[in-house]
Amino acid sequence: MTAATGRGRRAAPPGTAARRGSDLARHRRRAARLFLLPMAAVLALVAGWPLVRTVYFAFTDATLYDIEYHEFVGFLNFYYLATDPDWWRSVWNTVFFAVVSVGLETVLGTVVALTLNAQLRGRGLLRAAMLIPWAIPTVVSAQMWGWMLHDQFGVINELLVTLGLIGEPRAWAADPGLAMWAVIAVDVWKTTPFMALLILAALQLLPDELYEAAAVDGLGPVGSFFRITLPLIWPAMMVAIIFRTLDALRVFDLMYVLTGNSRATASMSVYARQQLVDFQDLGYGSAASTLLFLIIAAVTVVCITAGRLRFGTSDD
Repeated sequence: MTAATGRGRRAAPPGTAARRGSDLARHRRRAARLFLLPMAAVLALVAGWPLVRTVYFAFTDATLYDIEYHEFVGFLNFYYLATDPDWWRSVWNTVFFAVVSVGLETVLGTVVALTLNAQLRGRGLLRAAMLIPWAIPTVVSAQMWGWMLHDQFGVINELLVTLGLIGEPRAWAADPGLAMWAVIAVDVWKTTPFMALLILAALQLLPDELYEAAAVDGLGPVGSFFRITLPLIWPAMMVAIIFRTLDALRVFDLMYVLTGNSRATASMSVYARQQLVDFQDLGYGSAASTLLFLIIAAVTVVCITAGRLRFGTSDD
C-alpha cells in the first residue's frame, strides 16, 4: 500500500499554485505591454511630439515666418499672457460656455433619456432620430445655424417675427450681447444627444425590481428618481459630464465658424489660433496653447477626483 501510494501522484510542494499564478500574471502583463506598445508609439508620434514642441516654443520668441532663428525668453510670453485682458476675456468666455452648455446638456439629456427609456411606440425610431444632430460635423452644423440665425434672411428671425416674439430681426451671431447665447444654443442642440445616449445606456441597466419595491413602499416617480435612479446612474453621468466639459473647454470650430475672432465669444483656442496664425507669433501662441493644455489637465484631475465621490451617500 505504501509503495503504491509512493508510485502515485505526488502532492504539489507548498507555494506551487501561488508561483503559477504569479507567472501567469507576469505573462499577461508582458502580453499587455506588447499589445499597447504600437498604440503608445503612435500617440507619442502624433500627440506627444507636437506637445513637446509647443511647450518648447512657448519659452521662445519664435515666429512663423522665421521659425529657425529664435531666442529663449523664459517666462516672458506667460507674463504677457497674464497681463493681457483679451486672454482673460477668452478664459472667462470658455469657462462660461463650458458651465452653461454642459449644465443645460446634462439636464436636457437626462430628460430625453428618461423619455426614451419609457415604453413608447416608435421608441427605436426616436432613438435613431435623436442621434442626427450629434452625427452632423460641428463645422457643418455651425455653418447651417449661421445661415438660420442670419439677421436678414435667417429662418429663426422669420419665425420669431411671425409669432410676434420679437419686433424686428436680430443679428444673433453678430450682436455681442447675444452671440454667446447663440453659440451655447447651437452647442446644446448638437451635443445633448451624446449626453442622452450615455445616460440612456445607464438607465437600461437598472433592474425593474427596484422600482417595483419603491412603488410598494409608496415612493412616487419624483422620489424614485432622486433616491434610486440618480444615485445609480451617477457614475455614467459623471463620465458624460467629464467628456463634455473637456470638449467645451477646448471648443474652437463652433465659435470660430459662427462668430470668427469676436472678443465677445472668443475661446482660449480661438485666442491661441489668432496669435499663432493671424499674428504669426509662434512663441506667444504656443504659450497660450500650453496654458490651455494645463488648464484642461487640471480640470480633468479635479473632475475624476470628484467623480469618485458617491452621490448623496456616505461610505458606510
